[in-house]
Amino acid sequence: MRILVIGASGGIGAALAEAARVRGDQVTALARTTDGLDLRDEASVAATLGALEGVFDRILVATGALEIDGRGPEKSLRGLSALALTQQFALNAVGPALVLKHAVGLLPRDRPAVFAALSARVGSIGDNRAGGWYSYRAAKAALNQLIHTGAIELARTHPHLACVTLHPGTVLTPLTAAYAGRHPTVTADAAAANLWRVIEGLTATETGGFFDWTGARVPW
Repeated sequence: MRILVIGASGGIGAALAEAARVRGDQVTALARTTDGLDLRDEASVAATLGALEGVFDRILVATGALEIDGRGPEKSLRGLSALALTQQFALNAVGPALVLKHAVGLLPRDRPAVFAALSARVGSIGDNRAGGWYSYRAAKAALNQLIHTGAIELARTHPHLACVTLHPGTVLTPLTAAYAGRHPTVTADAAAANLWRVIEGLTATETGGFFDWTGARVPW
């Protein structure tokens, strides 16, 4: 299979790409640090994806950040700012949506394929019991809506596609180290193995869904 991993310099993205290589897939791995792909700049997304040839059986967007410019998740309304909201939406929601927009031509129409973007359980409105983390939660909730809406449209042109968001669990990476607390964590390699099991079990009947690392649906 041909695999495209966006955000391959991060912990989960790198592990997803390596696991695919080990099993013999042809992997194209892209990242801002190595390829200049800036998800906050649509021209960068369009140029980078537009330079790719052929179609990919799996396109995975493994980008995201809890902290941006030193601003971590807000604990209360007092910590909320327009700048933090804007930055979180730009990276965690708008960026993956732009990838989907410009990746349509890289997805096959005549056979099964998967487009998956990493979301987070904290983006679930129905599962929000603790509050806080306003900007990150809202950005991930927006990402879920954007991918869900895209899945509805793409079902008309790509009837074999599963277009989904995935919660990888709490993965021990630099992104989560300061915030994991007492939550059980897994390594990036374990998270990648879990995610690949879910991805390879997806069919077009699951398109538009939000799933965790066990394959269970996460409430919106």
